[in-house]
Amino acid sequence: MSEYRERSRRRSSGPRPNQKQPKEKINWAQLRLGLIRQCKGTGEWARIHFRRWVHVLHSESGGRWTVGPASFLGVSAALGLALTITTLYSSSYAVTVDGEKVGVVADQDIVSAAIQEVEAEGSSLLGYDYQVEGDIDYQFTLTLKTELDGEKEIENYFYDQLNSVSDHLRKYQVSVDGEVIGVVKDEDALNEMLDQMQDQYVTENTVSADFVEDVSVDYIYSADNMMTVEEMHQALTANTTGETTYTVVKGDTYNGIAYANDMSLSDLMALNPQADINRLMIGDVVNVKEVIPTVSVETVEEVTYHEAIACPVETQEDSSMYKGDSKILVQGEEGEALVEATVTYVNGVEKERDIQSSTTLREPTTTIKAVGTKEKPKTASKGYFIWPIKGKINSYFGGRYIFGSYSYHSGLDIKASYGASIKAADGGTVTFAGWKGTYGNLVIITHDNGTQTYYAHNSSLLVSAGEKVYQGQVIAKAGSTGRSTGNHCHFEVRVNGSAVNPLNYLK
Repeated sequence: MSEYRERSRRRSSGPRPNQKQPKEKINWAQLRLGLIRQCKGTGEWARIHFRRWVHVLHSESGGRWTVGPASFLGVSAALGLALTITTLYSSSYAVTVDGEKVGVVADQDIVSAAIQEVEAEGSSLLGYDYQVEGDIDYQFTLTLKTELDGEKEIENYFYDQLNSVSDHLRKYQVSVDGEVIGVVKDEDALNEMLDQMQDQYVTENTVSADFVEDVSVDYIYSADNMMTVEEMHQALTANTTGETTYTVVKGDTYNGIAYANDMSLSDLMALNPQADINRLMIGDVVNVKEVIPTVSVETVEEVTYHEAIACPVETQEDSSMYKGDSKILVQGEEGEALVEATVTYVNGVEKERDIQSSTTLREPTTTIKAVGTKEKPKTASKGYFIWPIKGKINSYFGGRYIFGSYSYHSGLDIKASYGASIKAADGGTVTFAGWKGTYGNLVIITHDNGTQTYYAHNSSLLVSAGEKVYQGQVIAKAGSTGRSTGNHCHFEVRVNGSAVNPLNYLK
C-alpha cells in the first residue's frame, strides 16, 4: 500500500497533470467471451480425443477392455499430466502498461479495482479528477497459481505513479499556533532553516531546544501565498507589536517611559488617552508597547558553576554615630559553593533557574558592622520631601503652553495666597537666597545626599545662604516675583543638577 493511506488527506485545487491519450478502448466483455469459448473448445477437443483413444484401445482388444502394460502406462501418463496442469496452473492475464510488465492476474477485474482505488485516493489527495496514465494491455497465459498477483500488488504500481505526480505538485505550508504564515516549495531547505533557528541558541550544555509556539508543517497541493525560504525566515523572525502595562516608579517621566519602551511620546499618549502628561504619580499604571516575536525558541541547559556565598553580617551599636550611619569594622570573606542547575532560556534570555544541588566548598566568614544610635539634629535630611505649601497645582512638570509659546516647565506651580508660608521640604543647608532672574526671589536648599530643592517667586525671604534649616521650617513668603502670572510657589527638585518630576519625590 502506498504512503497515501498513512497520511492525512487534504483537499485542494490545482491543475490536472498531462495525461496520455488512451488507445482505442478494448471490449473486455467480448474478449473474455472469446477466451472462454477458446477454453471450452480446447476442453471439447481433449474430450473427443480421449474418447477416440478409448475407442482405439477397445478395438485393439477385440472388444475386450484389457490393454497392454505399455498402452496403459501411456494413457495414465497423459491423464496425470493433464491433472497436474489443471491443479498447479491457472488461466491468467499478463498485464502491461505502455509495454512495461506490471503483473499477472487471474481476472482483469483485479486491475480495474486497483485503478479505481488509486484514482479515488489521488482525486481526494490532489483535489481534482485524477486518472492513471498509460495504455494497459492484457495477454492470456497459463501461470502457476502461486505466482498470481493480487489487487494490492497491482495497486502499488499505480501508487508509485501517483507518487511521482504528487511529489511534483506538493508544497509545504507553515503555521504558527494555527495561523498560516506561508507556503514554500523546498522541504529540505525549510527544515534546514527551522533547525538553524533553534541551533543558534544551542550550546554544549543544551539538553533540549524547541519552539515555544506550535510550529507545524503540512503538505498541500495548491497555494496563493508562496514564499521563498528566505522570506519564510523573515516572517518567522519578525516582531509583532502588542500591548502591556507598566507601573510608574520613583523618578519616572512620560518621556523616559516612552524612550525605555522604544516609543515616541505621541505613541505613548495614544495608548493612554485619559492620562495627563503633566501629572504622573508613583504607582500609576500606563499602557506601553510590547515587542512580541512571531516564533521564540526555548532551550534547556544543565550547568555546573561556582557561586559566591554572602558573608553573614553582625552589627554592633555605636553611640558616637548618628542613626542611619554605619561602618565596617571587620570585613568578612565570601564563601564558595558548587552548584548544579537546570536553566531555561527563551531566545537566549534566562527565564527560569532550577537548582538541583549546591555543595559548599568554602564557608564564608562574618562581617562586623557598627551602626549609629545617636539622634540626628533637626536640620539633618530625612530622605523624603514634604509639600512646601498645600494648594492646587496650576502647572505640572514637563511641556506646557505659556506666554504664547510651548516651553519646558522644570517644576510644579502650586497656587498660594500672597504672603502664605513656604516651608523647607526637608532638612539641609541654604546654598542660595536672593534674586535670580525669572525665578524672582529664590531659595535653594542643598540636602545631605546632594539633592537640591528650589522655592521661587517669593514675596520675601526668611533665611540666608549658609543657614541650616529643618524639614517644615518656614523659609519664605509666597508672592509673584520674577516671570510669574500670579501668586504661587514654583517648586523644583534637582538630582545631580538636573530637574526631575517633584511628584515622584513628594510624600
